[in-house]
Amino acid sequence: MNPLWFHVDLDAFFATVELLDDPGLLGKPVIVGARPGGRGVVSTCSYEARAFGVHSAMPIGEAYRRCPGGVFLPVRMERYCELSRQVMDILRELGPEVIPVSIDEAWLDMSGTGLLYGSPLEAAKLLKRRIREETGLGISVGVATNRLVSKIASGLRKPDGLVIVESGQEAAFMQGLPLAKLWGAGEKTQTRLRESGILSMADLVAADQPALSRIFGEAGARFLHSAARGIDPGIHGERSGSRGMSTETTFERDIADGEALDAALLEMACALLSRLHGEGLVSRTLVLKLRLSDFSTSSRRITHRSEFIDSTEVLAEARCLLARLWNGSSPVRLVGLGFDGVAEPAKGGQGELFAKDDRKGRLEQVIFGLEAEGLVKGQAAPRPARLIGRNLRGRSPGGNPFHPDDRAQ
Repeated sequence: MNPLWFHVDLDAFFATVELLDDPGLLGKPVIVGARPGGRGVVSTCSYEARAFGVHSAMPIGEAYRRCPGGVFLPVRMERYCELSRQVMDILRELGPEVIPVSIDEAWLDMSGTGLLYGSPLEAAKLLKRRIREETGLGISVGVATNRLVSKIASGLRKPDGLVIVESGQEAAFMQGLPLAKLWGAGEKTQTRLRESGILSMADLVAADQPALSRIFGEAGARFLHSAARGIDPGIHGERSGSRGMSTETTFERDIADGEALDAALLEMACALLSRLHGEGLVSRTLVLKLRLSDFSTSSRRITHRSEFIDSTEVLAEARCLLARLWNGSSPVRLVGLGFDGVAEPAKGGQGELFAKDDRKGRLEQVIFGLEAEGLVKGQAAPRPARLIGRNLRGRSPGGNPFHPDDRAQ
């Protein structure tokens, strides 16, 4: 049995939610992010705004210059999280394994589900229909035997796209794409490829790997060599397991901004604790993963004497781990955060869990539990005071320079 992966990407997610909640915005160029005159950036925008050249991560001043008639709205992270959870719940009903990548995209393992849903085409149509009917949101789906190819496929026909790459056609599929579609090869990599005379996917396949290694390093060469052939190089790590729980962000552009990294760590800390507490689990071990622009990857971990309870603890330890891995200036491609040794709490261990009288930790545990169980409906969930007025990326609304919302194709 061949593996079968669906990559599910919510179309212009933040902007679509705003249109869903205010139908009067339909047909207008909606830009979600910072307010004009501020220092923030565009988190995402509607396709009408993209027609003016606006895109995610663009400075808000440039977006206003290009589209002065746009409707500029702040980020409402609580609302987006609410709908994201609904979508993820639908995915979990349909497939045996879901690997969330961010608030607006996930991989769904549909291996061996043919008897339940029919062909991959029929299953994908069912998925798209359920999400549309139950949430009002549109998705693009890529279907393939591995995650890399499914990820690339989902972005080719947005919005409301569906691209299926049959088993055995992965290499041919990649060969039919322009080099710019090679996910994971950003602007700097593309420039270096052109400077090396590699102008197409066929050129990359024919390139000598030792020569690529001299330009991109061994890890970068292995990635390019595999990806161009439709082989998943494992850029998003191993499959999830019962003993670990993790999330990660791959930046659209390599960054060397400590504030942006800190914001990413805060969001991941909140997301992990939401899932941990929602599933009634505990962990004492935190793991941080860092991939630099040259594809070199490293990780560090720390184990607490007691279980992690609140996001302040997690963020503080994540910052310490980051300081051990990052020199403060090298461009960062990917950052990940995870819990290891995840397990059910030991019987009778509740007293020790709260022995340090961490009232804020208990409050966050209640909040994250409510969110994960979907008990907070139609209104913003209660939040710790330090997060009020900030989105989960650690900035004021719209101040997120790297949100992994759908990339314009």
